[in-house]
Amino acid sequence: MKGVVGVVGLGIMGGAMARNLTKAGWEVVGFDLDAERRSEANDAGVTVVENAAAVAARAPAIIMSLPSAAAAHEVARELAQASEKRTIVETSTLTLEDKEEIRRVLEAAGHVALDTPLSGTGAQAQTGDLVVYASGDASAIASLMPMFAGFSREAHDLGAFGNGSRMKFVANLLVAINNVASAEAMVLAQKAGLDLHQVVKLVGAGAAQSRIFELRAPMMADDLYQPATMRLATWKKDMDVIGKFAYALGAPTPLFSSTIPIYAASLGLGLGDDDVAAVCTVLETMSGTERA
Repeated sequence: MKGVVGVVGLGIMGGAMARNLTKAGWEVVGFDLDAERRSEANDAGVTVVENAAAVAARAPAIIMSLPSAAAAHEVARELAQASEKRTIVETSTLTLEDKEEIRRVLEAAGHVALDTPLSGTGAQAQTGDLVVYASGDASAIASLMPMFAGFSREAHDLGAFGNGSRMKFVANLLVAINNVASAEAMVLAQKAGLDLHQVVKLVGAGAAQSRIFELRAPMMADDLYQPATMRLATWKKDMDVIGKFAYALGAPTPLFSSTIPIYAASLGLGLGDDDVAAVCTVLETMSGTERA
């Protein structure tokens, strides 16, 4: 074994990281509140324990991958009670204020806290096709590079704590725009009577290709948004974070802002558990398009 890694939060992203680390030769100790997630992780070779404190008792480095700020704060408070001093790798997309509070709680207890968001979808996480935006203590980041390599294709030290999140906000702004732009193109193709699978192939071969189109347009062509690589309900939280960040800086975001009603409408249609590619359904409804 290469070493022991803890993962708290075994959902779409955390579960994928845990499985890939196990395959890469790491001993992974994990916890999730959801019994199904725990069972899936156990089947993949992860040692599942009863709570976050039990993870801290065994793993010198712990990845936090939580669905909400409230969950992240709760886990941080639990980890702060651990007697062992650990390096905590916080990967969730949260506001800078939330990240700083988590850092304060953990460092007051003697832990090292890193702000380490990830670029990539759940589908990319499954194959280790993630980019790590690490920020914080440089020596801690350097020591974790072999671990990052177990679940990502690239890992970068962005410097001061919080820069990882700033980079993630910039990247996710483009994801939000490109996802809706892909749906807009696919609905135009439907209205034009084109074969959607051929559209995916030919756009992918040309200058209009984007990574988001590559990942999401096939789902739109199939009209199939399960299993979700990023749930629309979770994405709404990320959108709120980006919007507040840009507003605080006085940065104009006309294209990003124009996508917000589309994502909101998707939730209004009851698509919260579907992949974010399901915004295509909203535009189909707006256009009066019906699938054969």
